[in-house]
Amino acid sequence: MSGVLPTPLIPFRRLERPAGTEKRDFLSLHDLSVLEVGAMLDLAAEVKAHPAAFARALEGRTAALIFEKPSLRTRVSFEVGLLQMGAHGIYLAPADIGLGKREAVKDVARNLALWVDALVMRTFSQRILEDMALQGRIPVINALSDLLHPCQTVADLLTLRECKGQLQGLRVAFVGDGNNVAHSLAHGAAKVGLHLAIASPPGFEPASTILMQALADADATGATIRVMHDPAEAVRDADAVYTDVWTSMGQEEQAEERRTIFASYQVNASLMALAKPNAVFLHCLPAHRGEEVTTEVLDGSQSLALQQAANRLHAHKAILLSLLAETPA
Repeated sequence: MSGVLPTPLIPFRRLERPAGTEKRDFLSLHDLSVLEVGAMLDLAAEVKAHPAAFARALEGRTAALIFEKPSLRTRVSFEVGLLQMGAHGIYLAPADIGLGKREAVKDVARNLALWVDALVMRTFSQRILEDMALQGRIPVINALSDLLHPCQTVADLLTLRECKGQLQGLRVAFVGDGNNVAHSLAHGAAKVGLHLAIASPPGFEPASTILMQALADADATGATIRVMHDPAEAVRDADAVYTDVWTSMGQEEQAEERRTIFASYQVNASLMALAKPNAVFLHCLPAHRGEEVTTEVLDGSQSLALQQAANRLHAHKAILLSLLAETPA
């Protein structure tokens, strides 16, 4: 096949861009319309079903992968995705750049834009991502920040749609820390019509600004976003139960305290039994077995954790295509 992009990409060509610019960034799912999120999921499914059709879709393109945090799934799936579409990825470790320390963010962004076609960034600060997007003239992709993890959510939604056949009206429970994964899940749920219940300990709920954004988007799709403290209430009759580590990267000094606070938020067989009989289990990985989830659940028949990981490749390809395939090389 020629690598000509299928129709699911068309809505991205209709995006309104700021005056004088020719590029879009992928910093948050909140920035995309309902139509655009649906188009991205359709494109991810198309890429997964017909990978050969995209084998040369990004031929000659290069992306810089700037990772200030460790990564397995994100880094490998982006590098493999670029390679499989004829593009090239250049990995830049923290010591290679020293964003804002060795060199100003503005200077890094402007220099990289001279050589590469896109920036894939995993960083501690959402502000750095926004500054890079503002200063550079090439697309910036949020591969994880302390605030958001939108790439993960695209893979999560693709996995749920594959398993359940649709997204609209599904009941999803997120149990644990109201972290970056929970934030992007709330954004995604609002865009596709999920009913999301987030159960977190007092003081560890998702950020109010994120919830306000999600609630504002939910009106268009009929989604509901609820926050509570009782994990049993969140999980009861859910179609999917999602959790993440209690201690994220950069919070290691809080690990022991968090184990105590989150002890009653473990996803185990007893908690899963409160969900629907055909409910699935989701985890973005890496998992701390015996903490936020038991091995019985993580490796059990309801777990889609490995399917989520596999779908990271297709989700990342769709994101890259959506931003790069429509802009001149």
